[in-house]
Amino acid sequence: MIALSLAEIASVVGGQTHDIPDPSVQVHGPVVIDSRQVKDGTLFAAFVGERVDGHDYAEQAVRAGAVAVLAQRPVGVPAIVVEDVQSALGALARHVVRRLGATLVALTGSAGKTSTKDLIAQVLRTKAPTVFTPGSLNNEIGLPLTALTATEETRFLVLEMGARGIGHISYLTDLTPPKVGLVLNVGTAHIGEFGGREQIAQAKGELVEALPEDGTAILNADDPLVRAMASRTKAKVILFGESGEADVRAENVRLTDSGQPAFSLRTPSGASEVTMRLYGEHHVSNALAAAAVAHELGMSASEIATALSEAGSLSRWRMEVTERPDGVTIVNDAYNANPESMRAALRALAAMGRGRRTWAVLGKMAELGDEALAEHDAVGRLAVRLNVGKLVAVGGREASWLQLGAYNEGSWGEESVHVSDAQAAVDLLRSELRPGDVVLVKASRSVGLESVAQALLDAEGEVSAR
Repeated sequence: MIALSLAEIASVVGGQTHDIPDPSVQVHGPVVIDSRQVKDGTLFAAFVGERVDGHDYAEQAVRAGAVAVLAQRPVGVPAIVVEDVQSALGALARHVVRRLGATLVALTGSAGKTSTKDLIAQVLRTKAPTVFTPGSLNNEIGLPLTALTATEETRFLVLEMGARGIGHISYLTDLTPPKVGLVLNVGTAHIGEFGGREQIAQAKGELVEALPEDGTAILNADDPLVRAMASRTKAKVILFGESGEADVRAENVRLTDSGQPAFSLRTPSGASEVTMRLYGEHHVSNALAAAAVAHELGMSASEIATALSEAGSLSRWRMEVTERPDGVTIVNDAYNANPESMRAALRALAAMGRGRRTWAVLGKMAELGDEALAEHDAVGRLAVRLNVGKLVAVGGREASWLQLGAYNEGSWGEESVHVSDAQAAVDLLRSELRPGDVVLVKASRSVGLESVAQALLDAEGEVSAR
């Protein structure tokens, strides 16, 4: 974080200093909410959670090097006391961002946010110092924490913005006003909470509404609901996609034998070839979004193509591909799932598994509301249409819908199976995997299917070789 005195921080957040001998002492490290992450110069923000009260760790944090604690009550060590720690954190982030000379890039969408954010960051940091959201910390706590890690040297600040309702993105853009706003897509993630795709579009479009007149809205030309957001902003609009009308587009899209996308990147400044290290054709759209941002910020087509071709996955459990010594390939995409990302992962599995036996180990997609039955059924049917070799549906009611969809789409019989939990899936796979098989593991985060992928990687010797 840029160096700020405790007195200045207290003024910014409207707090009172307690047990602070010298208010001129500066915070020069990041703001953290986990006392185990404290180091010299940090500010420890004490949140009250469902199980843990951060105030109980205030003394420990100061002993570990925290300059002070941002708290809702005096804690016996140097503290800035405020009415609400979350609001104070947001106010501090707003203050710091306005003092920075960095260009703030914000992105949102129903699917692909984190992968695209990682691509944007990897492209932009070849040009100048870049700070970006770690993992999926895209909410009212994670976003300001990321913004507060920026320093005077930061030139690009890339922030992922999530939403679970109308007004959420407006709140985040008020904390960290973007100059460039990117909307990837409008899908069915969290549709149970929003009530429909039109409501999701309304929420995602809050990002472009927040842009200044001299800003830039980067919109997906291939998604009608996103493209229509052009009418909701006074900023310049750049379109990306495979449409011939897109300003930044892909031509000659193809997959390598290993399932990695390649294409010709075309921008207003030129064209260049891209072959990605990531897996799955869905990354083409993500790459085009990143390319559009980079183009707007002054990078040439060749610079963008080189950076995209060298970019890897920075976030865990997102199409994380590992090959075991026996030739079994594990694709761990278990961080989260919605209908769009599930379909993309299945298509990637089909591409990667050409000439090999494929397994789709799938679980519940959460927060789909009344669409849950139809969407799970459709994913099971798609697995059959893509000729996935084996479907293992893991869990309760939603998993049974996956399995039933597959069974009704084609007479799979033993080719699709419903198991009760992750351990049952591991037991089945250990007994039936063969060298050369490709296994995709994917479900919503709450299902915890990453444990299946990890068990298969940790216990390769227990898998039978046939």
